[in-house]
Amino acid sequence: MQPGIDYPGISLVFFCHDGKGKFLLSKRSQNCRDEHGTWDPGGGALEKGDNVEERLAQEIKEEYCTKILKQEFLGYIDIHREHEGEPTHWIGLFFKVLVDRSIVKNGEPRKFDKIGWFRLDDLPDPLHSQFPAALEKFGEKLEQI
Repeated sequence: MQPGIDYPGISLVFFCHDGKGKFLLSKRSQNCRDEHGTWDPGGGALEKGDNVEERLAQEIKEEYCTKILKQEFLGYIDIHREHEGEPTHWIGLFFKVLVDRSIVKNGEPRKFDKIGWFRLDDLPDPLHSQFPAALEKFGEKLEQI
C-alpha cells in the first residue's frame, strides 16, 4: 500500500528562512519523483511511528545540512492532484523555520540541481504546483519575520 494513493499520506513542508526576509528553495532535479525543474521550499513524508518535530528536524538536516533555530506551525493544506495519471491525496503540514543561513548547503545534490535564497516578492520560475496555494493560504504568516 502506498501513501497518497491507497490512503491519504502526510507530508511535512518547510519554509526555511534567514530571519531577514529571504526563503530557502530548492530546484528539483530529474531524479525527483515528479515536478522536475520546479522550485519548492522542502519537505518529506511522515511515516508511521514518526514524531512530527523530530521528522521535521531530520528532513531539514538531510536537505539543507542545518538545524532548526525556531519553528512555527502554519497550518495544513488538503492536497488532491495526480501522479503519473493516478489521483493522489496528501495532507500537507506546513511550517515556517528559522535556520542559520551561513551553514546551509545542498545536502541532497542528487535530488536538487541547486538551492537559493529568495524574497517572496521575487520568486524563481517555475514553482512547484502546490507553491501558489501555500502562498495564498500562508503568505501573510510567512511575511511576519
